[in-house]
Amino acid sequence: MSWDEWEQLKSQAAERRGAAMQLNQAPSEGGGGQGDLRVDQQDLAAVGDSAFKLFTALAKHGRDAWSPSQTAAKDLTAQGFDLGSGLHHVQDRWERQLQTLLDAVAHISNHMDFTKNAHAGDEYHIATTISSIAALDKGFTERTQR
Repeated sequence: MSWDEWEQLKSQAAERRGAAMQLNQAPSEGGGGQGDLRVDQQDLAAVGDSAFKLFTALAKHGRDAWSPSQTAAKDLTAQGFDLGSGLHHVQDRWERQLQTLLDAVAHISNHMDFTKNAHAGDEYHIATTISSIAALDKGFTERTQR
């Protein structure tokens, strides 16, 4: 391999590396550098409230057909129909799926409440820290003016 070939290969490799780095970056559109993923207390409260309402409605109405279905399953089984055990199986599966969904929705609701409270605690901590710094700064300013 000659020196010229080596330099050409290095140049080609550098061009490929430069292009790869550009592909991993979003083009600048002149924005303020802020993304569009923002959340505030109202957003968290709305998600938590919706999850709680869904949980309440599912818990109230999700089992409306349980008693009639169980009665029908028992009657069909007593009369010798295999459909009775099938209906019981479907009702059992429904109950397990409903409970899984209720658990998931409750988790979302609880997590939103926790997140809202955690952010409120962070805000309080930041505000008290900033006010403490302002008080210290004021004290230093008074001291230098004497």
